[in-house]
Parts: sequence; structure tokens; C-alpha cells
Amino acid sequence: MKPSMELPLVLFTILSQTAIGLTLLSGLRRWRLADLPGQGAGVQMARDEADRRQWLAAAGLLGVGLLLSLAHLGHPLEAFMALKHLSTSWLSREALAFAALTGLMAFTAYKGLPSLLVRGTAALGLLALFIQGMTYSPPSFPAVDNGLPFALFLISAVILGAGAASLFVESEDSPGLRGVLVAALAVGLAVHLVLPVAWLSGGTVTHMTAVAYLRSPLYWAHILVGLAGPLLVVALTRRIPRWLPYALLAGALCGRIVFYLETVHTAANIGALY
Repeated sequence: MKPSMELPLVLFTILSQTAIGLTLLSGLRRWRLADLPGQGAGVQMARDEADRRQWLAAAGLLGVGLLLSLAHLGHPLEAFMALKHLSTSWLSREALAFAALTGLMAFTAYKGLPSLLVRGTAALGLLALFIQGMTYSPPSFPAVDNGLPFALFLISAVILGAGAASLFVESEDSPGLRGVLVAALAVGLAVHLVLPVAWLSGGTVTHMTAVAYLRSPLYWAHILVGLAGPLLVVALTRRIPRWLPYALLAGALCGRIVFYLETVHTAANIGALY
């Protein structure tokens, strides 16, 4: 027995992590540039407008992701019922956190990105990412019942956010963004190559997960298209090509499908000897 590949959840997690990455990197860039001398009013206004567009794009991506996630529900019109168990359910907390985050992103952009709101939104984004990671760390999936999804989702958010942010930033801001992307790709590549090898030494179900990943063409597509290839391109060219964010997105989609499709449930070997 294998879990099914839930396309609405694949798209929701990818879009929501891209949105969080966009706002985190925008906030970091604004903090880094805040005290730089010699910034003319025109330059600052251009940066502010680019940042505002970036935040609006992030809110739009997250809003679309939330709408797509409703297709996962048997009764989408009763989605509000997901909030009934906030005290015990990570899924309920995820629904509330991302709904609040979408509104706060849009409000922060509307108010012109005041520093306090930017910091508060960034903090809520990290909290929402942690909650999302815990939602996908159930005991029934021993390979990821350890907080690992939060680390994977954070890496994904930085990679996708940096790629998407390259479509908004001015050329003089690109070196810093490029450095963040190279570091995130290098860490992501190392983590995703090491994980299946480490899982091979785990229990039966964890070992089954490792074998399923290593045999999956989509796993290797994620490695090549979403991590190793982009890392090589950015390191050699010392720039982020305009097409690269789309390659990062395609690779991330492959990796997320593998996460849903190949992470083995404890029921997979039911009736057989462990």
C-alpha cells in the first residue's frame, strides 16, 4: 500500500513556501539595505515599489495555494470546520496560520511595508512553516516523524523564494540574493542526497522509504533539475538567469511529489513479516 499523490497539497505546499521565501528574503534585504549611505530618493522609491510588488505576489501565491488546497477536501464548503481542533491538531493550526498569513502579507504590502509589520509577517511566516512541517511529521510515517519536514520545507522556501525574488530585484541587489541561493542549493543538495542513504540504515519502513526514493525517476529529476543543475549554473555564470526560477519550481514539484508518493506508511507492510 502506498500513499496517493495529492496534487492539491503538492501545489499548496510549493506555493505557500515560495510565498514565505519571498517575504523572508524581502525583509532580510530591506534590513540589510536600510542603513546603507548614498541611497537617493529615486533609488529607494524604486526598491520600495519592487518590494511591494513582491509582497503582493507572495500574498497572491499563498491565496491561490489555499484555494487549491480546498480541492483536497471532500466537502470544500465546510473548510472552516478544519479550525475546530486547534488545541490538538496541527492541521487545524496550519489552516489558521496560513489564512492569517495571507491577510497579513496583503495588509503589509498595502500599508507600504512598515518595518514592524514586515518583521511580524516574517515571524508568522516562519511559525506557519514550522506548523506545516509538524503537520507532515506523523508517527505513521517513521522516516519523517522527527521534525525533518520543517527543515526540508525551510530549504525549499529559501530556494524557491530566492528564485522568485530574482524576478523583482534591481541588478545591484542581485549579488546578495545569488549568494543566498547558492548556499541554499548547496545545503539542499547535500541534505537530499544524504537522507535516503541515512534511511537505509533505519527500520523496515524507513528502509523501504529509502529504496522507493532511490528508485524514483522524480527523485533524481529533483536532484538534477531543482538542485545540482541550478547550483552549477549560478556558480559558473555568477548570475540568476531569468529562466532559472521556473527550473527551480519544476524541480521542487518533482521533489514534493516524491515526498507524498514514496514516503512509506507503516501500513505498507501490513500482513507481512517485519
